[in-house]
Amino acid sequence: MRHIIRPPAIALLAVLGLVTSPLCRAAFSAQPQVVDGIAAVVNGDVITYSQVRELSAPREKLLRSQFTGEELEKQLKQLRELALKDLVDRRLIIQAFKKESYEIPNFFVDQRMHEIIRESFGGDRNTFIKTLEAQNYTLGEFKEKEMESMIVQAMRGKNVKKSPIISPPKVEEYYKKHRDEFTAKEEVKLRMIMIPGKADTGNSEAQKGMAEEVLGKLASGAEFERMAQIYSEDSTRDVGGDWGWIERKTLAAPLEKIAFNMPVGRISNIINYAGNYYIFKVEDKRGGTTKSLAEARPEIEKKLIQLEAQSLQDRWIASLRAKAYIRTF
Repeated sequence: MRHIIRPPAIALLAVLGLVTSPLCRAAFSAQPQVVDGIAAVVNGDVITYSQVRELSAPREKLLRSQFTGEELEKQLKQLRELALKDLVDRRLIIQAFKKESYEIPNFFVDQRMHEIIRESFGGDRNTFIKTLEAQNYTLGEFKEKEMESMIVQAMRGKNVKKSPIISPPKVEEYYKKHRDEFTAKEEVKLRMIMIPGKADTGNSEAQKGMAEEVLGKLASGAEFERMAQIYSEDSTRDVGGDWGWIERKTLAAPLEKIAFNMPVGRISNIINYAGNYYIFKVEDKRGGTTKSLAEARPEIEKKLIQLEAQSLQDRWIASLRAKAYIRTF
């Protein structure tokens, strides 16, 4: 008796975006590889190097823009190993599908083809066909690849029959161990005046006197922005000493401690640090607050459900691998 994989299982994984259309991948691939060979054998099914390169090509292009030399070769090797692993897993899933005598009706594939033409080609079938030809695909080959993608989606979905129930103790344990995930980054909106000490020229006292003069003017009501434009030698001088919103670890530790402990609107005293003189003004603060367990619970439950689903699928794939003959080259 043959079993039909119904749309809900397919739809579930389609929403999660686990499979990319081969046409979409090919459209962003690097130049076709002339040299080919066997990359792996999976229970008698062959995976070629060209298939590995087709899957890894979009990411390879990005890596080539980021790395060079030995580091590039290392990154490319890791990427291709991951691509081969993914292809092996997909082949195992398709083999398991066939072993169970499941089937996906042809009209599901035809419906998917119509969706691709409508969504990616504005309903123009001729443009779709020409794109296939440009990517060296026949319509039959493309339909076969789409069928395989639907099989993989359906079989993966079949292993997550329903969302697991996450117990309150698990949620609480995750919250305690990952409180930083639910704590907004603490930031201050800072203006700064920096007057260099110039100790090497013997003008340290004169520079300190200038800092005291500036602080006195600020205490008398002078605008901080204007004083920064006149006296500061910091890189933000032209914008009135405005550092904007900064996070912790932006400034040296002693300066950070002062800035983050100052009340909003307050102007600091003269700060002598590393031979220079600083004056801060904190214009605003935000973040630093942590969501309560009740506030974080829905987010934690969703994450734990996803982790559990991934764990189920990983165990399933591992069981398929354990029973398979796999040889890589």
